[in-house]
Amino acid sequence: MAENTLLEKVMSLQGKFQSIQDQLSDPAVMSDMKKYVQLNKDYKELEPIIKAGHEYKKLLEDLQSAKDILLNEKDEELREMAREEIAEIEPKIPDMEQNIKLLLIPADPDDSKNAIVEIRGGAGGDEAAIFAGDLFRMYQHFAESRGWKLEVTDQAPGTSGGFKQIVFKLSGSDGVYGVMKYESGVHRVQRVPQTETQGRIQTSAASVAVFPEAGEFDVDLSWDDIRLDLFCSSGPGGQGVNTTYSAVRLTHIPSGLVVQCQEERSQLKNKDRAFEELRTRLYNLEHQKYLDGIAAKRKTMVSTGDRSAKIRTYNYPQGRVTDHRINWSMYNLPVFMDGDIQECIDQLQIAENAERLKEAGE
Repeated sequence: MAENTLLEKVMSLQGKFQSIQDQLSDPAVMSDMKKYVQLNKDYKELEPIIKAGHEYKKLLEDLQSAKDILLNEKDEELREMAREEIAEIEPKIPDMEQNIKLLLIPADPDDSKNAIVEIRGGAGGDEAAIFAGDLFRMYQHFAESRGWKLEVTDQAPGTSGGFKQIVFKLSGSDGVYGVMKYESGVHRVQRVPQTETQGRIQTSAASVAVFPEAGEFDVDLSWDDIRLDLFCSSGPGGQGVNTTYSAVRLTHIPSGLVVQCQEERSQLKNKDRAFEELRTRLYNLEHQKYLDGIAAKRKTMVSTGDRSAKIRTYNYPQGRVTDHRINWSMYNLPVFMDGDIQECIDQLQIAENAERLKEAGE
């Protein structure tokens, strides 16, 4: 992409950016919360592009000014200063252009949202449930390292430990879904199970599904379309367990979707959490269409696509974890399972950025 074309693309967004700024200070817009939230989101998306564009424009102007001095100035001292400035500026331009190209590619509109994560034990019986518990602890430690808040919504413990299923929400200020979306898929473990008496290595699996949390204005959800059922909690909660109807099950009648929450002692809190999750799952039905649309265009998939695909193998005898999407391996499995998964996510983001740049250039 030629320099002037790249600059034109960025500067063409300046008018839209200014219009959004003007609207955000308009009292009439501020009274329309749904519109205000959307404009604020658009502003945050455009701001880094406009800022990078101005920096890029100034750099090009400074480079041209230095070249003019070198071409027209006879004073050798000034010419030497111009040469030094050119030598300093020119190496910066390719990196800045690469950054702007990435910024100009529309990001996943849900990257900035919080995430709902669901882990299910798959093939492997009790061992699969134990592995699902290991994955939950891995994400628990990762969330702590990122300063995120983790709230369990629902869980079904395994008979020998771990979870047959566990659902939890991750919330933070730094785009939780944009990080966690790379974890969606089937995770496979190869090890000697705790339940194995003869020391044989077995393969088990657990599936991870990561959804962007739906905001208040993302889904028009009415209580008129929901059936509410109350039942006794079977999870943690002390003496209140199985004696009070604090657990909540919500059924969305038009779609048939069902969610439940029993982690809080308060029926009201469980009801609120279940409502949030139901809204998110309804939103995810539309979000999956968006993911499928991207998948149809891409030859390789990094952060989106078929949730039934095996994305990662955890090989305990070799102490190795391998992400099959990018052929990345790490030979320090205990550290990875303790929540140190950022390096893998960084590599997945780099691969996805390369994919997006290639698509933009085609």
